[in-house]
Amino acid sequence: MTAALRLGAGLWLAALAAGLAGTLLPAFGYLPALGADGFGLAAWRQLLGWPGIGHSVAVSLTSGLIGTVGAFVAVTLFCAAMQGHRWFDRAAAGLGPLLGLPHAAFGLGFALLVGPSGWLVRLVSPWATGWTAPPDLALVGDGWGLTLAAALAIKEAPYLLLMVVAALPQIRGQEHLQAARSLGYQPVRGWFLVVLPQLYPLIRLPIYAALAFAVSTTDLAIILGPSQPAALSVVVLRLAFDHDATLLLPAAAGAGLQGLVALAAITLWRLGERAVARLGIVILRRGMRGTPAGEMAGRAAGALALLVVGGGSLATIGLLALWSIAGTWRFPDALPDALSTRPWREALPVLAAPLLTAAGIGLAAAMLALAAALAMLERPWRGSRALLYLPLLLPQVTVLFGLQVVLVRSGLDGHVGTVVAVHLLFVLPYVHLSLADAHARFDRRYLDVAAGLGLSPARAFWRIKLPMLARPIAAALAVGFAVSVAQYLPTLFAGAGRVATVTTEAVALSAGGERRLTAAYGFAQGALPALGFLLALLVPRLMSWRR
Repeated sequence: MTAALRLGAGLWLAALAAGLAGTLLPAFGYLPALGADGFGLAAWRQLLGWPGIGHSVAVSLTSGLIGTVGAFVAVTLFCAAMQGHRWFDRAAAGLGPLLGLPHAAFGLGFALLVGPSGWLVRLVSPWATGWTAPPDLALVGDGWGLTLAAALAIKEAPYLLLMVVAALPQIRGQEHLQAARSLGYQPVRGWFLVVLPQLYPLIRLPIYAALAFAVSTTDLAIILGPSQPAALSVVVLRLAFDHDATLLLPAAAGAGLQGLVALAAITLWRLGERAVARLGIVILRRGMRGTPAGEMAGRAAGALALLVVGGGSLATIGLLALWSIAGTWRFPDALPDALSTRPWREALPVLAAPLLTAAGIGLAAAMLALAAALAMLERPWRGSRALLYLPLLLPQVTVLFGLQVVLVRSGLDGHVGTVVAVHLLFVLPYVHLSLADAHARFDRRYLDVAAGLGLSPARAFWRIKLPMLARPIAAALAVGFAVSVAQYLPTLFAGAGRVATVTTEAVALSAGGERRLTAAYGFAQGALPALGFLLALLVPRLMSWRR
């Protein structure tokens, strides 16, 4: 087992190193396949001279920071207002499944919600706005990516909430909150001053991962972000797949620049951490325990955060479903005049193959990730956590551009197996994270009893431990499947455009004007993870019923 883990860790590091080297070498002028065999800064000069590149960097940085701050504020407000309340666990459990909603499907539904002819505009037209036609407003694709930032905030909030809920028992948050209340602090103020400082170190790494993703997201930026100039990740993607092969060098420089943007965002966040910590110390020293009015405002803000995140996510899913069966739906009607199965009849013949491909890749990647996660949890070693989460802290395009160069040189690009292997880089951390807490809480005395009854460690693992961990294992498998289905860039780069999944097809359709067909693809993409979570809920119950 130890030798296999060392081999796996070596392959993991080799893949990341190959990806970074394959990006940095062309970025500095070395790509022999194009006749570039000398080092220099020509690619960087060409990239920095690209029209609108400065604005692209600004859009990526600001939308990512605003989105992550929004998600963090929403989650902390909700926890401060609701922890200890009977609705806290119910609301957290209700938001959890929204984590499996793919980003592309969410983006397509969000565009149907907030666009110029979206459902929110329809609800207030024409009686409140006077609009009888869609307004000429950049509600989607605005120049500074504010719609993109709002979508990121709503989409990343369930992920951060899951991290907070998993970390709270480790610090005995409810006990500390009660102690703060006994000292006269209002509950919301006490949560921020006493619980959050102990909680934050445990969720810092997931926050950095969410921030790195937010500043480098591609599928959401294509669907909701500005087009000219686009977000930096979209510019890099266009350069990388341009018919002019010489643009690969500035594309590599752009992938490197994306890494620098992520580093800058994390640095700014770190500076913000220190500023907020100093503010908290000032409040503590002055004994500012809060007021009943402030407590009511805090609780209202927490309820509003839950409403926006939960309501916004459910609305996107509902609009995808409704548009996929809509007949005639004129503006400003809030509901379609009739329902029709025509969009699905048109979509299913061409949707079946990408849907099955995505399901097959997702199942394979999730199973491999589950096996690797169990092996790592059974034989942990120092530094494994940092090594495991490294792909989440690096922008995908920074690693994938270089990996594509290596895959093309080795002739491995464009194969389903290669796509599965590349997906594993991003699926394994989430599967490990989903399973780690339940694995740590497992009572090893069951294994001691099994050993006393003559079972070998291997048989005790298969006969005792795995069946008792069936529910968290099924949940981790569902999370891994959902993460794989949502992967856009890894599929595009590793598949070289020859492996089509429902995700790549849905993003491609987002630029078209056929909403019903796009909604059908988006809903089908979201239905795959939902099916996975449903099976994760039912299968362990059937297994326990048989036992």
